[in-house]
Amino acid sequence: QANLSEAYMVYEIIVEGGETRLMALYKGKDLEKLGPIRSSRHYFLDYALENDAIYVHFGFSPQAKNDIAKLGVNNINGIYESSKNFWRVKDKYAPHNAVTSTKNVLEIAKRDNYRVTSEKESVLNYVGDEVNLNSNIIASTVTIPYSDSNTVSYEYDEETKTYTRYSRKTKQVDWDTKEPVTVKNIIVTFCKNTRLNDGENKDRQTIDNIKTLKGYYITNGKAVEITCEKTSRSEKTLYKTLDGKEIEVNDGNTFVQICPIDSKVIFTPGEQVENNE
Repeated sequence: QANLSEAYMVYEIIVEGGETRLMALYKGKDLEKLGPIRSSRHYFLDYALENDAIYVHFGFSPQAKNDIAKLGVNNINGIYESSKNFWRVKDKYAPHNAVTSTKNVLEIAKRDNYRVTSEKESVLNYVGDEVNLNSNIIASTVTIPYSDSNTVSYEYDEETKTYTRYSRKTKQVDWDTKEPVTVKNIIVTFCKNTRLNDGENKDRQTIDNIKTLKGYYITNGKAVEITCEKTSRSEKTLYKTLDGKEIEVNDGNTFVQICPIDSKVIFTPGEQVENNE
C-alpha cells in the first residue's frame, strides 16, 4: 500500500477467501498517492461511520451498495470518477492498481457538499503521558492468524517503541518509499465471521460486531485484555479494561485487527491464546 503509515488508524478485517482488506483513515494529510483502493464490503461502513469519515472505495459488493444508500454514508466511488481523480498505475495488475490523492478526495467531497471537518470526538482515548501497560503479557512479537493462508504479525523495537508489521512472514513496506510500516498501538478484536448469503456465491463474509467482544490492547511491548463494545453501526466502539475503564491510548498510529473469533493469537514470549464466544 501507499502511505499506509501516514494513516492515524487502520482497520483490518476478514473478507472472502480468507483474505483481508485494510481501511486507512487520514486527517490533515496532503498525500499524492493513496491505494490500492478496492471495492467496499458492508461491515467496513460501521467503522467509517463511527469515525465520521468520508468513505472512499472503488466499486462495492451488493450488500455494501445497499447499506451505503440506506445509512446515508458520505462516500466517493472511484469507478464513477474521471481518470484525473482516480487512476490505474502500470506497476501493479488490476484490480490492485487503482489510486487517488488526498487533494482529489477533498475536491470531490466539496463538489458533493460533504463535510470535510468533524466535531465528533475521537474513537480512541488518547493521552499525553506515555502509557506503559501494567501487565504480565509480554508482547515482543504478536502473531494474528486470519486464515490458514493469511497471518499478520508485529515485531517490537525497544528503541523506537513501535511495532514493525509483517504479512505472510514478509516485512510490509511502503509501495514507493520501501520504508517499513510501523505501528504504535495495536488493538485486537475477536469477532465471529460467517458466509453472507447474497445470492452471488462468492464467499463474501459478514461479521457479528454489534455487541461486546473480547480483545487486547498492545503498546510498548506489552498487552492487556480488553472488551470492545459497539451498540450500533454508527456508534463508536468503546475499548475498556476488564474493570470497565476506557483504555488510555498512546499518541501515534493504531492498527485495529478485527480477526476471526477462533483466531489463535500468539504473544512471544508468552502463550497461545484461544478465544470462545
